[in-house]
Amino acid sequence: SLPKLTAHEDEGVHQNPQYTGQHHFHPVVHDHDCCQRVVINVGGLRYETQIRTLNQFPDTLLGDPSRRIRYYDPVRNEYYFDRHRNCFEAIIYYYQSGGRLRRPVNVPLDVFSEEIQFYELGEYAITKFREDEGFIKEEEKPLPTNDLQRKVWLLFEYPESSQHARVVAIISVFVILLSIVIFCLETLPEFKHYKVFNTTANGTKIEEDEVPDVTDPFFIVETLCIIWFTFELLVRFLACPSKYVFAKDIMNMIDLVAIIPYFITLATIVAEKEEVIAPKAPVAPNKEGNNQAMSLAILRVIRLVRVFRIFKLSRHSKGLQILGRTLKASMRELGLLMFFLFIGVVLFSSTVYFAEAGSPHSHFKSIPDGFWWAVVTMTTVGYGDMTPVGVWGKIVGSLCAIAGVLTIALPVPVIVSNFNYFYHRETDQEEMQSQNFNHV
Repeated sequence: SLPKLTAHEDEGVHQNPQYTGQHHFHPVVHDHDCCQRVVINVGGLRYETQIRTLNQFPDTLLGDPSRRIRYYDPVRNEYYFDRHRNCFEAIIYYYQSGGRLRRPVNVPLDVFSEEIQFYELGEYAITKFREDEGFIKEEEKPLPTNDLQRKVWLLFEYPESSQHARVVAIISVFVILLSIVIFCLETLPEFKHYKVFNTTANGTKIEEDEVPDVTDPFFIVETLCIIWFTFELLVRFLACPSKYVFAKDIMNMIDLVAIIPYFITLATIVAEKEEVIAPKAPVAPNKEGNNQAMSLAILRVIRLVRVFRIFKLSRHSKGLQILGRTLKASMRELGLLMFFLFIGVVLFSSTVYFAEAGSPHSHFKSIPDGFWWAVVTMTTVGYGDMTPVGVWGKIVGSLCAIAGVLTIALPVPVIVSNFNYFYHRETDQEEMQSQNFNHV
């Protein structure tokens, strides 16, 4: 039941001491024209709102009377739009909420982007929508101020800038692939060169000659590839807008590392020719053999560095870029995976060592010897070079394999989820850029 009024309240006297007992009503200034309701028909589904709601954004299609009048139907006294109905709920909510844009779950990204463009919500709304959808805001790419440098920089750095830039990118990819193929083919036995080395006072040893011949076809093709790599790197360095930023870029470091082995090999060839022309004083055979072995080891490491040229493809491959972003975003999960594997390796290598300690045919002579077996077993590879022979050792091996499957399975879904996220974001962004809203 309602509370009863007191005598004073019944007589109209208010209990508030600040209240004067007089009622003053002032009419609120109100624009009744703005309260006029408008009907919007979207694909047969009618929406009703107030004019003042639409007038909050006068630069949009619905907020500007001169623009929306084109869709006015005087017979039905409504505005008719033959557009996506589910999208319009988010569009009208944009006006009602004062600028909050939320894409409906059941509406594809490209369809909603088309509707945003059609209703002319503006660049700010599009940018905010892309940020909410997880698209990284593209940083403004600095360009050289000089016209010639700008053209050269766009030609070599941005393949999407022109048709000529695409041709340069295709040539670069072809040269990279050719260089990698040559690097692999020259290790075939029929293409190797051998050389006799002195090992002792009365002994010799035949080993592969790591220094190529200048007339070798592989070396000639390698020289042509290096000429292109060097030319490309120097041109990009001279045309870049900032030498400091260019030097810090990891991709440019890879480009530099990819060409250094060739020049070291070239210097070795020149040094050998000079040695043939002006031979050095004879040295002891043992010392000469050690020096030759050291030189061979260094040359082999230098040749191995050439394989890093494959990372040059990441400049032209979206897939490798997505993989790099995935690994970068999954560093914590990868760290957990390594930590779990480390614990498992130490635990099971120690256990299998003591389980196989009494067996005369045991392969596990020490705990460090069991590290390799534990890694191979936990990753379910199982080369078979080291196997437990006893019953207890086989039980430990079975537990190691099961634990490895569970350990690896824990962080892998997170890494796969990150890859899917970056992949779909990249494909959606490319689709939006390719369409560029031109068919709206």
